[in-house]
Amino acid sequence: MFTGLIREIGKVVTLLPMGKGKAFTVLLPILGPAARIGDSIALNGACLTVVALNGPMIQFELSPETLNKTNLNFVREGDPLNAEPSLRLGDVMGGHMVQGHVDGQGKLLSRTLNDTWETFCFSTPPEMTKLIAPKGSIAVDGVSLTVVESFSDRFTVALIPHTLTETNFGTMKPGTPVNLESDMVARYVQRLLAYS
Repeated sequence: MFTGLIREIGKVVTLLPMGKGKAFTVLLPILGPAARIGDSIALNGACLTVVALNGPMIQFELSPETLNKTNLNFVREGDPLNAEPSLRLGDVMGGHMVQGHVDGQGKLLSRTLNDTWETFCFSTPPEMTKLIAPKGSIAVDGVSLTVVESFSDRFTVALIPHTLTETNFGTMKPGTPVNLESDMVARYVQRLLAYS
């Protein structure tokens, strides 16, 4: 379980094929020293398991399923990744409940400067349209955000300078694929309604 509050921006150091999957090493100076093998860390919102450690360097393995469902299939050496350790008993729940289970991928369509903050518009995969509502929560690349407007094929969020500085959104360009995770409550309500 995660909160959607990013602890640091990691950097992809190595990326190697591993059968039909991939293994990659990420530089995480803040999270690395405290991490243990077997820990869960969300990278761009996808929950991954620490498989090897070397100081601030953490190695992860990506299954074919993870590569098919997330934007981690497109990362290259040097790319920035939003990183958050799993929630521990007693931690403050500052964002919203995020599982690290990516529902789908969207793309950044545009970013519009409004004084000191920016409006980001992301495309929505058809299967997620009913799960995204104005003023509702959504995780984009692992970041807990509040939806401003929601349409059949896209939604918008407002980002303050702090969010732009502390996440990979600051350098994100239109066309960039992003991982989307809908609000957990919305997902279960939809499931219940489908079978009631």
